[in-house]
Amino acid sequence: MSRVGLAVSGFGQGLNCCQAVLSTYGPRFGLDRELALKVTSGLGGGIGHLGETCGVVTGALMVIGLKHGGTVAGDEKSREKTFSLISRFLEEFKARRGSILCRELLGYDISIPEGLQAVKDKGLFSTLCPNLVRDSAEILEQIL
Repeated sequence: MSRVGLAVSGFGQGLNCCQAVLSTYGPRFGLDRELALKVTSGLGGGIGHLGETCGVVTGALMVIGLKHGGTVAGDEKSREKTFSLISRFLEEFKARRGSILCRELLGYDISIPEGLQAVKDKGLFSTLCPNLVRDSAEILEQIL
């Protein structure tokens, strides 16, 4: 199965959106899968179900950092490369989806009970979100 398929499958098996992305790509760049799952456990639903930056985006940005991020203070070359790829990822994701904010992608503010219930009632976590995971993974495949 491709990494795109693995990320979508992980989400379908109950991982949050951020976990699905980082746990799929992290091990490729030295991040243990279990640690990836732990560190991203609160980032689904737009950072703790606050509807902010979508977890598929935060997960992807961490993957880019794992591959290109610097480890030495003042490493401008790594910083520029990382920022450039992050910008490229965000531009492509916004071109596909119009936003990086969970509440805008879902069309509801899941930080309030009524919004969360509406998303559940409409099944958006199981219909829309797997496609967001797929988009994120496909963009990562293009730029990594």
